[in-house]
Amino acid sequence: MKQEEVPSWSIAELAKLSRVSSRTLRHYHQLGLLAPAYTGHNGYRYYTRTELLRLQRILLLRELGLGLETIGEVLDGQTNQLDALGVHRKWLLAERDRLDRMARTVEATISALEQGEAMSGEDIFKDFDSNPYEDEARQRWGDKAVEDSKARHAAMSDAEKRNFLAEAEAINQELADCLDAGLPADDARVQAAVERHYRWICVSWTPDAQSYVGLGRMYAEDPRFTAFYDKSRAGLASYLLEGIKVYAASRLSPAAG
Repeated sequence: MKQEEVPSWSIAELAKLSRVSSRTLRHYHQLGLLAPAYTGHNGYRYYTRTELLRLQRILLLRELGLGLETIGEVLDGQTNQLDALGVHRKWLLAERDRLDRMARTVEATISALEQGEAMSGEDIFKDFDSNPYEDEARQRWGDKAVEDSKARHAAMSDAEKRNFLAEAEAINQELADCLDAGLPADDARVQAAVERHYRWICVSWTPDAQSYVGLGRMYAEDPRFTAFYDKSRAGLASYLLEGIKVYAASRLSPAAG
């Protein structure tokens, strides 16, 4: 029985198909992000459908604002293509809905201006979501936690807000140093850094053990949040999660009820 030939595309063909330049595709290869299926006798790179699907996921994650190093970490951690694409689809649909709402507001503004109608201040800024993750936070931790967090941040002075952001960077750097040193999650230095992180979180809201571990798991599993930690060091979000698990088990109260 004759074996069916697997379709393949040269790098030039893939560049034309995907609208990604050959130079960028070669760069992705150098980074280990997208290797060709094989190299022909002519020295050209060739890609099969497997590589095309991986490139699609790279482009999706890039559109969500992730850096290339973080994209590599995400893809390597996602072994089930269907599950991964399902997650990406969910993010894209949520972003589409948000942009659709904003577009409707802009269209209403154009219509009002053309007809000489006055819009209220509320209508002008309707559907402009200053925090696109707020609904998700409400679903995860409830309205009270979100409202408390918003109230605490609204009460901050400009100097306090700057210090809050600076503390986040300092905590990330300390955790990155621990990771570089190969320290285990239960090491005293790691746990001191995690406690510092917990105190930083408590400026916004006070999670119990279950909620804090859930927060850490979100850092490690959601690329939007993984990017914040992994920009300091690849793998930092997962490292923080392991530290959080130890800290929560030994220092925090479990969820009530």
